[in-house]
Amino acid sequence: MTASVFNILTHGRVQPDLLEQVNVEVALVEEELRHQIDSAVDLVHKVGKHTLDAGGKRLRPAFVGLAAKATGLPYDPIRARKLGTALEMVHMATLIHDDVIDNSATRRGRPTAAQEFGNTASILCGDVLLAKSMMLMARDGDVSLIRTVSEAVVDMAEGEVRELELRGDFDLDEAIHLGVLRLKTASFIECCCEVGGIIAKAEPAVCQALRDYGYHVGMAFQIVDDILDYRGDKAKTGKPIATDFKEGQATLPLIYLRPLLSEAEMTIARRRFGNGVSDDEVRMIVDWMDTRGAFAKAEAEARKHIALALTAVQEISPSPSRDLLSTVAEYVVLRQA
Repeated sequence: MTASVFNILTHGRVQPDLLEQVNVEVALVEEELRHQIDSAVDLVHKVGKHTLDAGGKRLRPAFVGLAAKATGLPYDPIRARKLGTALEMVHMATLIHDDVIDNSATRRGRPTAAQEFGNTASILCGDVLLAKSMMLMARDGDVSLIRTVSEAVVDMAEGEVRELELRGDFDLDEAIHLGVLRLKTASFIECCCEVGGIIAKAEPAVCQALRDYGYHVGMAFQIVDDILDYRGDKAKTGKPIATDFKEGQATLPLIYLRPLLSEAEMTIARRRFGNGVSDDEVRMIVDWMDTRGAFAKAEAEARKHIALALTAVQEISPSPSRDLLSTVAEYVVLRQA
């Protein structure tokens, strides 16, 4: 996520110097992350560095700083950077653990930590990142902020467990699925945005607007992620396609496809769901999703959330920084990885 991308999306509406600040801030967060993952324990350092070097959009720390700036109130950018780093370390730890759970060989086109160092080392080093994140939060000392982050981390963990419970359910209900997305993804992005409001000491109404914005952006982000799982360019996503289908995880593209299948097609899809689907069958199912409007309907759901996110930020006083939040929302639905 760079200033050049933002400049294209904003059609020049946001000042170049403000866009450049985004580049600078992301670079400073990256530097802080490298400092925080350092460890006297060699394996901890190697796993952390391996995960960090794989790259990432750094959306979560960006949301902390952008939300704080959007309030128009004075705040400590160094504090925002450290807290953004703590939140990104939580995210990194969950990625490391997810790759062990899913037995993933690659992430962002590179071997996962589990592939490189083994499952046990990855789980333990992910735990270290979580512990370091808690240490940063404790050093900050703001109880309301710690409570907000703790609740979001519980949501995220429970969302992952709930998703595991539902694995293999071909007939998964849409409302139940969306509830999982709220827990495992939207709640944490909502938290990142609220943290920005908290460190700027914004009024409750502004913090709520930031929460609402983060929730809807988070929902859209995960829906787009689930669409890309089926039709993303592997060279850009760094992941094989249809991983969710292969693992027996129903997401919106499949949920929206089901009513559009014939009885014979439904039998094929149900039998292959999480049960050794071939590459040819994957291509066939993806083609059904595309030609019958399942992808289009899922995209419309993502755009609905983005529209609600843009409505939420209208509660914040107009400024170029508020425009940047709107730009990030646009980026979420346009991204290709």
